Amino acid sequence: MKKQILEVLEKNSKYTAEEIAVMLGLETEDVRAAIGELEDAQVICGYNTLINWDHLEENDVVTALIEVKVTPQRGEGFDKVAERIYKFKEVKAVYLMSGGFDFTVIIEGKTMKQVALFVGQKLAPLEAVLSTSTHFVLKKYKDYGVVFENVKKDERMIVSP
Repeated sequence: MKKQILEVLEKNSKYTAEEIAVMLGLETEDVRAAIGELEDAQVICGYNTLINWDHLEENDVVTALIEVKVTPQRGEGFDKVAERIYKFKEVKAVYLMSGGFDFTVIIEGKTMKQVALFVGQKLAPLEAVLSTSTHFVLKKYKDYGVVFENVKKDERMIVSP
């Protein structure tokens, strides 16, 4: 039951307990209790709104993905380095990766210069950081399962001889 509730909330966190109960054929109080338990256990960590900033005239958000190579800390591995990185207010996400680099860091800033200054003045100087590679997001097509722009179909009729 909890997994079903989570799947519904993941698609749209605005659903009420009553709506979820109807969708899943459950009692409203059971849904409320399950959501409360999931929040207490920190399975549900928050409720966010996904925004397509490109649709605003005053889009002042630049998103960058930064590949970071680090030296793991003795006795603490990557966790301590990740903690130092995710404490910066610009950082939206930090992921431990396999492959050619250790972390993917996602940050947001008002300009590309602000992002570059963050990397040069805050991230790169950290003791454990060996190297960084910054990639700027130019356009989002899909994020967290939501398609931002529908592809326009050619609706012309086919003409054949």
